[in-house]
Amino acid sequence: MKDYIIKDEWKIIEDKYVAEHNQITESLLSIGNGKMGQRANYEEQYSGPSLRGSYVAGVYYPDKTRVGWWKNGYPEYFAKVLNSCNWIGIDITVDGEPLDIAKVKVIHEFYRELDMKQGLLSRRMDVTLQNDARLSIDSRRFVSMHNDELGVIEYSITSKNYNGPITIDSYLDFDVVNQDSNYDEQFWNVEQSMAETGNHYVQASTKKTNYTVGVGMENRILWNGKPHNQSTEQIAHPKKSSEKFSHHISEGDTITLCKYAGITSSMNYEVNNIKSKALQIVNHAANYTFDELLANHVRAWSDIWEMCDIKIEGDVSAQQAIRFNIFQLYQTYTGQDDRLNIGPKGFTGEKYGGSTYWDTEAYCLPFYLSTADETVAKNLLIYRYKHLDKAIENAEKLGFTCGAALYPMVTMTGEECHNEWEITFEEIHRNGAIAYAIYDYIRYTGDKSYLSEYGLEVLVAISRFWAQRVNWSQRREQYVMLGVTGPNEYENNVNNNWYTNYIASWCLQYTMEAISLVKEENIDRYHELMKKMDFATGETKKWQHIVDNMYLPQDDTLGICLQQDNFLDKEIIPVADLDKKHRPINQNWSWDRILRSCFIKQADVLQGFYFFEDHFDEDAHRKNYEFYEPITVHESSLSPCVHGILASKLDMEDKAYEMYLRTARLDLDDYNNDTEDGCHITSMAGTWLAIIKGFGGQRIIDDKISFAPNLPSQWNSLSFKIKFRENLLQVNMKMDSSEIINLAGPQLEIIHNGNNIILPKTA
Repeated sequence: MKDYIIKDEWKIIEDKYVAEHNQITESLLSIGNGKMGQRANYEEQYSGPSLRGSYVAGVYYPDKTRVGWWKNGYPEYFAKVLNSCNWIGIDITVDGEPLDIAKVKVIHEFYRELDMKQGLLSRRMDVTLQNDARLSIDSRRFVSMHNDELGVIEYSITSKNYNGPITIDSYLDFDVVNQDSNYDEQFWNVEQSMAETGNHYVQASTKKTNYTVGVGMENRILWNGKPHNQSTEQIAHPKKSSEKFSHHISEGDTITLCKYAGITSSMNYEVNNIKSKALQIVNHAANYTFDELLANHVRAWSDIWEMCDIKIEGDVSAQQAIRFNIFQLYQTYTGQDDRLNIGPKGFTGEKYGGSTYWDTEAYCLPFYLSTADETVAKNLLIYRYKHLDKAIENAEKLGFTCGAALYPMVTMTGEECHNEWEITFEEIHRNGAIAYAIYDYIRYTGDKSYLSEYGLEVLVAISRFWAQRVNWSQRREQYVMLGVTGPNEYENNVNNNWYTNYIASWCLQYTMEAISLVKEENIDRYHELMKKMDFATGETKKWQHIVDNMYLPQDDTLGICLQQDNFLDKEIIPVADLDKKHRPINQNWSWDRILRSCFIKQADVLQGFYFFEDHFDEDAHRKNYEFYEPITVHESSLSPCVHGILASKLDMEDKAYEMYLRTARLDLDDYNNDTEDGCHITSMAGTWLAIIKGFGGQRIIDDKISFAPNLPSQWNSLSFKIKFRENLLQVNMKMDSSEIINLAGPQLEIIHNGNNIILPKTA
């Protein structure tokens, strides 16, 4: 755990230069707008540790899987989000010496901040170079929420003591690599590089997938705050376009460069229009000052914060953390394009390939359901519907038939591209999360038509998979599920993972209910779907038999659900007894040692108690929590939020608050020593869940929204807005009172601490 970020309600602040923290800060201060994103790399040259990253939504490369063996059904590639054109580059040379903070003689001042309220990254530093020239640098940067294909930089250099030549080279560079390339290859073919006054442009296409990205650039120079026209040098390299300014600067002078970049791709335009669109974007933007463009961007962020902000009084650390998590979520996904999804690292890094995981359905969907227009969450579900044919193909590769679907663990296009066999073939509970998301969406929105429009086809295909994946055990006279990996990936190839068996059984039951509902509400569509799916009524008879006879391991002595068969054969040692030098165990232990230990990566049995809490009484909740949480190492970013929500339900205030801080500040404090390769975006939705569902006690009960506040003693108050169907609610909570206001919508009946309350319609 690290603690170098300054606590502030609206800003992420680094107030000194520490080289070993640089990649962490690059992740934390990343900026994005749903269509593109940029790590907080320095604009100028930097020879210290850095992960350069500029990313464009939806653009990926199928990097060949690197394994020493091959099996039937194994994916041939791992889809990777691509490091794209470096559009922020501004190299500074002072009397022949490049400005590089890792090599300067003295750092007099250093300050970086991300202003989350404005979506603005800024930096201030005062340095003396090896040649004794002292300069101060002030830079500001944003990627526009108003125009999501525009990035803008304002970069100012002030001479403190230097009189002499200075060169500023503003460029676009497509000579880029991915740090995680399996075979160290470059994924781009650079096709164009143009350097003309007012028209700088580079274009490249991905190998294999043939995505095209074009980037245009314009520059404006101010000298001591006034427009400055001077001839510049235009240089077109094979993979790079630059504009070079050479000046003589005197002590006290300030040179300001305003750099405009337009980033376009074949995701949104025909290839032959990409160049003209990129140049059109920058040509238009260059008519405005940095501050004028920033104002439009800030207004767009203001609209977002007006809806989704959470206010915590009395705890700056908690306040900073939740805003940071919300900010990164909305930078990553805005819901405008149902071809896109939420990568685990978003636009902040390359790990996990930038692809879609089950995290979206299990953790992110509720956040967007409650804070955005209903269509945003719906687009996340439609994304999976559009991949249904691929999910059926994935199952066919593994030997499943008759329209059974196995959704991928990792994907860009619906095709499985995860490259670890124990995940690819065995972590099949992901199917259940996708089914649960359909249920969760309909329960929250009341949009039952989604079943007949999209959802039922997905549910039936998933249920067909479960019906073929189980097998009948003569010895038990029950259905069992062999050779699986549950959410706890520190256990592989186990038999009868309780959570997987439970969610499979629930899914079959829910699909049968969904079939009946569609038949009841839209008989014509029902017959159309039955024909399309070649559905036989006998299928539901088998499904019901599985539901009635599913084996669910348990231990009656302890009164717990067993994570899997023979789990209690392990030596049960609490995490508290582990020497700290062994943590995190995934970075210090062999895989063999981890697999033989009792230690759990993330909620497994407790994931089921979180999803299906109303299926179990409080005694079952408590016994399972008190057994499993002490042996959980929380080395998945998805772990603390679930445990925090359950702890709140059980009135375990200290544990709930500990888990909240761990999930909320996971990246800010680098709990798991892995923030340097990007922030954990999907788990950030879990932070929102930990507050709203944990401390706020928000649930859907009897088709009504319900609240049961249980605030930590560190907080004076909690307030937030939440959308529910036609209504927008303002919720204000204190330790001993709550105020819930219907800001918009018709009269609404809600539940508060078990009591039904009528909120009058908005006047």
